[in-house]
Amino acid sequence: MKYTVLYDGSCGFCNFWVKWILQRDKAGSFDFASLQGEFGRNFLRKNGLPEEDWDTLYLLGDDNKFWRKSSAIIRICQVLGGIYSLANLGKILPLFIRDKWYDVVARNRKKWMGEYCYLPTAEEKGRFLD
Repeated sequence: MKYTVLYDGSCGFCNFWVKWILQRDKAGSFDFASLQGEFGRNFLRKNGLPEEDWDTLYLLGDDNKFWRKSSAIIRICQVLGGIYSLANLGKILPLFIRDKWYDVVARNRKKWMGEYCYLPTAEEKGRFLD
């Protein structure tokens, strides 16, 4: 299965994690799109999600199923496999607690890491949808 990670393209914290996924995704399972881009905006609109709320990470499967916030992070780790599959243990916590922690990080992420855009290498460019 192929997945698309939808993230805040102007967030340093988010861009750090995009790069982190790219470095570990040896199977090429993930493509990427910023929520501010055409693909991201179309995804938000199609799913009735707030178009200006870029605090949420989404993971879209090629079957159009999508995960958000902590569930998206856990799914990404499952797909990466190996030691990262241990993130599945996070499901022990109720979703509302996991997402509460996610929201705290989301509110503070730009304070912690600023704003910048990740510039993909020539090999990575094909994995960015817009």
